[in-house]
Order: sequence, then structure tokens, then C-alpha cells
Amino acid sequence: MTRSGGQVLVDQLVLHGADLAFGVPGESYLAVLDALHDVPLRLIVTRHEGGAANMAEAYGKLTGRPGVCMVTRGPGATHASNGVHTAFQDSTPMLLLIGQVARDTVGREGFQELDYRAMYGAIAKWATQVDDAARLPEIVGRAFAVATSGRPGPVVLALPEDMLSERVDVPDARPHRAVPAAPAPDAMARLGELLAQARAPLAVVGEGGWTAQTGADIAAFAETQAVPVAASFRCQDYVDNASPAYAGHAALAMDPALIKRIREADLLLAIGGRLGEIPTAGYTLVRPGAPTQRLIHVHPDPDEIGAVYPTELGIVAGLEAFAAAARALDPAGADARAGLLEAAHGEYERNLAETRELPGPLQMSAVMATLRERLPDDAILTNGAGNFSVWAHRYYEFHRYPTQLGPRSGSMGYGVPAAVGAKAVHPDRPVVCLAGDGDFLMTGQELATAVQEELPVVVLVVNNAMYGTIRMHQERHYPGRVVGTDLRNPDFVAYARAFGAHGALVERSEDFPAALDEALECGRPAVIELRVDPQAITPRQTLDEIRAAAS
Repeated sequence: MTRSGGQVLVDQLVLHGADLAFGVPGESYLAVLDALHDVPLRLIVTRHEGGAANMAEAYGKLTGRPGVCMVTRGPGATHASNGVHTAFQDSTPMLLLIGQVARDTVGREGFQELDYRAMYGAIAKWATQVDDAARLPEIVGRAFAVATSGRPGPVVLALPEDMLSERVDVPDARPHRAVPAAPAPDAMARLGELLAQARAPLAVVGEGGWTAQTGADIAAFAETQAVPVAASFRCQDYVDNASPAYAGHAALAMDPALIKRIREADLLLAIGGRLGEIPTAGYTLVRPGAPTQRLIHVHPDPDEIGAVYPTELGIVAGLEAFAAAARALDPAGADARAGLLEAAHGEYERNLAETRELPGPLQMSAVMATLRERLPDDAILTNGAGNFSVWAHRYYEFHRYPTQLGPRSGSMGYGVPAAVGAKAVHPDRPVVCLAGDGDFLMTGQELATAVQEELPVVVLVVNNAMYGTIRMHQERHYPGRVVGTDLRNPDFVAYARAFGAHGALVERSEDFPAALDEALECGRPAVIELRVDPQAITPRQTLDEIRAAAS
């Protein structure tokens, strides 16, 4: 039985477990769109390819399966690169499918032609072009394997339009099954020995390949072994924040107590993450080439172990398998660390409770306290990038995995499409996006997608009329010399209502709880504008204080 290349492609996606795809339609992959008509794979059409790619990335974070994004050639493919870069830096499985020019046009700089192997080679785990429709089962199967194996990440397939319309007789591949590595017994024995010797150990968890079971087992391991656990940047949902072992968030604007704990650890256990620039405060807390801490690095990809830091012990293992083995270790040495967990978790709780009254009648710490009180444990909180996100990272608590979607790549505009993608995956769970005013308008058009698909997300727009992070840096490095960071914003309430969404304005802390309840219960997408004083730039300092300190 012959099928078009487009049909073969879509059949492989379904066979490998894809149930959702995100994209903007294009003439370069019409055969794929036609094949979607008769299969149980839902296509959510977005208003920009950047939104589609970020939705697919969010899908990958939530499910552990590759999020599928479909875009057309040229501008469509370049727009999607933002989401691919996020998937690469965040270790998220993703599959970007790009309609390409016809094969007989390649190399002539045809209309919207690009070389996607070259374009995406540095920000994808694998980028290739499928020139033979009969090889689609083989290559798509490999794409799913590459995206989910080792350190997860994005795979890019360019699909010439004439290949997609070509008819072939080819059997389907077998469904992909991941083959996680198990930790070696001698490595786990050595881990036990190092733990028994340690008096000030710290575990740092993060990045791709995590599961809810991994988090539960790591929490149990940490509590039994008396090892505090810090979450790497925007990985706060990896371990229940109420666990007695939870020590806080190793991120931007890190609690000084956690900085001290990382620097002075005599044994540092990195589980899944890379100990990158942000959790190490610019590689100052853990020095590349010569860390002062004895370092144990657990990662599913052997290429990551030793890539930046020499290790006392490297353990190549799937994170769920490692966590189960770690939980079973003898807690020899834990008694010698009596009081360590209480001290570390107490520092986290102090940082959570400590607030400062900042200028203006709307306090972001009060907003986050309301979210903590009103949202259930399974609610999903998303954010893009900007100073507004510091309040979420400091004052919200995560108790279940996966419930946090934030771009570890630091990409603005991520929060709105991530919220839409999350609501498509989990329609019965509350989804709240926290966005800055500049951040929101980078992808705010995806409100149209939320309305069309009937996905009732709630977006909180923190409006301080500026690009706050850059303004903060300007005041620190060039005090009083402000260029390019002031914003003249639209009426966000009217903007939301124009899409058919609910809109509300909040200017006082005491008005936020009722506005949140109304937004959560209205049954449609909602936007709440939170108008904050521009002076309230961080939880610890005002703009004037930053400027004065720099002058």
C-alpha cells in the first residue's frame, strides 16, 4: 500500500506516541497537513512560529516526550529557532519539522531556501534533511531516540515539499522505547563511602530527564542521608519544597545563605544538571578545572561528566534509576550530620517569609503569597524572563513535579505560549503565567490561540513600564544614564478583551485575591494587569537604592 511522504511522516509520529503538535501552516508541508486530517494527532495552530516552538518545548518538559512543532521554510524556521535554543539549553526533548524547498531547487537559493543542517547544527542535538520518503520511518524513529536519550534535546528535520507528496510503499518503524542506563554497583558503593565521610554535603538537582518518581526518591534519599537539596535554576519543582531536605533555589538573586552553603560544601552531588553559569554564580562557587568541593556528577550523558569540572566520581545513569538506587543506600554517616537538614531548610523558610515593603500600593510578595494560598499543588506556574520572575522564584512553593515551566535559557516571551501548551496537555489543572509587560508583548498574540482552542489560562502581567532587568543593570553600571528601557504600554485590559479573553486591572494588594478568583472561575483565558511601582525593581532593593549604591 502506497502512502504519501506526508502520510508516512504523520503515521510515524502517532506510532511513537505523539498526540499533540503545534505550528503555523505553510505551503511547504501541505501533504503533512492533509495527513493530519484522519489521525488522532491534534494540531494546535498558533499565531507565530516562536509561540509554537515554545509550546512544543513546554510539552516536552511536562511529558518527557518530544514536543512536536511544525513550521514552514525560511521565516517560519527562523522564527522557531528561539524555542529550539530553549530546548537545547534546558535539555528538553523536542522535534522541529520544517517544510523545505523542493529537492531540485536545493542549492539555488530558491524562494525561502535555507540550509537547516548549518542553521540548526549548533543548537540541536541532530539536524538533517530527509530526501527519500522511504527513509522516513527510519529517520523519524532515530529522531525520537536522539531527542530522548542521554541529555534530552531538540532534533530538527527538514522535509522537502516534493518528498512529502511523493508516494512510497514502506513499512512503519517499531515504536521507540527508551533504554535508560542503570548506575554501576561499584559507583553507588563509592557514593556511599563519600557520603559517609562528608560533614557538609549538598545535592543540586536539575535539567532534563527528571520524573515525579525521581523527585520522590531523591527527597527520601536526602532526608535519610541528611543531605540538603538545592534546586538548580528554574528546577524548583524537582523536589517537594516542603521536604525537610529542601534548601532553596540556586538561581539569580540567590539567597546569600545558599551561596555560602554551596561554596563551603565538602561534597557536592550534582544530580542531572550541568552546574552551569547561574547555579554557580558565574562559575565562582564551583570553579571550572579546579573545584574546591569534592564533586560527584550524576548524568545520563557521559559526555557531560568532566566537560566543565573534574569529578571525584562520575555516575552515568538514567536519573530515575539512580534515584531508586540512591534511596536504598545505607545511611552511614548521617548521624554525624545531625541538625544539617534543619539548618538548611530553616534558611529556605526564612528567605521565603522575609519580605520588605516596597514603594507602591501593590506588593508582588503579597501577590505570590495569594498564589501560594489559592492554587492547588497540581497548578502549573509559567514565566518568561525578566526581573518580575524573581518574585515567583523566591515566594512561590512547588510541591509536585511537573508544575514549573520557566526558560532556563533566559528567553523572554516564553511564559504565555508555555501556559497555552500546558493547558492543552493538562486541561483539568489550573495554569497561571507570570509575565512582565515587555515579556508579555513578545508573545501576547498567543492569547488568540488560547481563545480559539478554549484553553482558559490566567496571565498575570506585571506592568512597571520598562524592561526592568536591563534598567537595573543600567543603574548599577551606568547610574542615571537610561537609554532604551522605558516602555509605553497599551491598555492590557482592553487588549485582552479584544481577543475575547477576560481582562482586569489590579492596583492594590488587597484587590488581587478577588481578581484571581474571578479569573480562575471565568471559564476562558484571562489577563490580570498588575500595575506596580517602577521603584519596586527587586525584592531587596529599589531603583533609587541601586543607583545610589553605584554612584
